[in-house]
Amino acid sequence: MAKYSNKINKVRTFALSLIFIGFIVMYAGIFFRSSPLVMTIFMILGLLFIIASTVVYFWIGMLSTKTVQVVCPNCGKHTKMLGRVDICMYCNEPLTLDQSLEGKEFDEQYNRKQQK
Repeated sequence: MAKYSNKINKVRTFALSLIFIGFIVMYAGIFFRSSPLVMTIFMILGLLFIIASTVVYFWIGMLSTKTVQVVCPNCGKHTKMLGRVDICMYCNEPLTLDQSLEGKEFDEQYNRKQQK
């Protein structure tokens, strides 16, 4: 079985990885101290990764304020849910608000729009 995680946490992890990628790219620029142009390009690319991370964090923060909060039936904690199915942030319990999906095995494909 594939490892699932909460959608909000996936996006936050992506934004955090952008920060680390930005730092690594900037540090790679130090190896080109003899060529100021190449070093500047690496520094600007690293800065762009960090700015992109800030944009992603802002976007998921705004999206997080509009999500549905549910109480997990397994752990009893409040968790935010995006889409028709999601996973509890704390105990990884599959959650759904769609009555037709209750009792079915968890699959992230349920969140995709059906093309007819």
